[in-house]
Amino acid sequence: MIPPRLDRREFLGTLGQYAGAACLGCGLGMFAESAFGESHRFTREVDFYTQLPGKKIQCFVCPLHCVLEDGETCFCRTRTNVGGQLFTRAYNNPCVLRVDPIEKLPLNHFRPGTKTLTLGTGGCNVRCLYCQNWQQSQKMPDEIKTFKLSPREAITAARKKKVDTIAFGYTEPVAFLEYAKDIAILAKKARLKVVVATAAFVEPEPLFELSEYVDAFVVTLKGFNEEFYHRVLGIELAPVLTAIKTIKEQTNAWLELTNLIVPTYNDDPDEIRDMVTWVHDHLGDDVPMHFARFVPTYRLANLPRTPVQTLETARAIGYEAGLRYVYTSNIAPHEGTNTVCAACGTTVIERLGFKVLSNGLKRGVCPKCHKKLPGLWC
Repeated sequence: MIPPRLDRREFLGTLGQYAGAACLGCGLGMFAESAFGESHRFTREVDFYTQLPGKKIQCFVCPLHCVLEDGETCFCRTRTNVGGQLFTRAYNNPCVLRVDPIEKLPLNHFRPGTKTLTLGTGGCNVRCLYCQNWQQSQKMPDEIKTFKLSPREAITAARKKKVDTIAFGYTEPVAFLEYAKDIAILAKKARLKVVVATAAFVEPEPLFELSEYVDAFVVTLKGFNEEFYHRVLGIELAPVLTAIKTIKEQTNAWLELTNLIVPTYNDDPDEIRDMVTWVHDHLGDDVPMHFARFVPTYRLANLPRTPVQTLETARAIGYEAGLRYVYTSNIAPHEGTNTVCAACGTTVIERLGFKVLSNGLKRGVCPKCHKKLPGLWC
């Protein structure tokens, strides 16, 4: 069902109460056509939008439902109204292309020890005050250094690097969903795996359509109250929870969650307890949960790093809530990076940071108790 339409005034009024403070001086997230040159070519129309009178459009990719005049660009900085049609400007132009260990996403129960070809573009529909890649995510694709890479060329690049998984990350895949989907379609035809690392601020329908070509999602559940999401991220929490449940209940993709613990912002033990209880009750006890260490950056560079004890406490709370696989991330060496069989307690995968030191699983089966661990192992 198409959500009710908001006119421009209603949209700005709704967004302005929190987006202005987190939008890095960009007003209310609307951008004019004059920001890019006349030679810019829009080659890919957005799939999820509605045309309105007077060449206006309303985007339905994410829950912001931006209403745009002709020539304006969405809050995500990547979708522009061109004469009453919505086109993506994040296409064939990644700013990041790297070969990474799959554990870096982080994924610990999906083909451990393998590599990904990970790409991202400029733009984002979230305004995290602690964004680690803000130089790319908080800019239009036109405003940063990019290189030409069509979906077919992305598949060729993976083959040349002898990598059989393509991942979308570093910046927010929802902002370049059309590009990601077209790559993913070709990747599946080429028998490559596809992984998406996302904040999941996206509408269920485009998410579900993308998921047809995705083997695994890593969702960053950044906190567990609306005030934190509004103040620090500039978005709402409720649609994220809906997207997470959509992935778990309505797709065949593997799911892992990660939570970056920011000192004084989302490190309250009671809030963490509420979050992991929600995960257990709505997603089950087999969804791996990663608690990641915050490193001071961007607008929160004045904060300290997350204390190791805070991560350990969060991990213990996760286990107390009934989760069976809880990890620490961004700290090494630490036992919280290892995979332990929940049935017998045997350490089956040893890691040093993102590097797998040893893997005792045989097709996901514990060598001691012969129970199969949840995940995708081959």
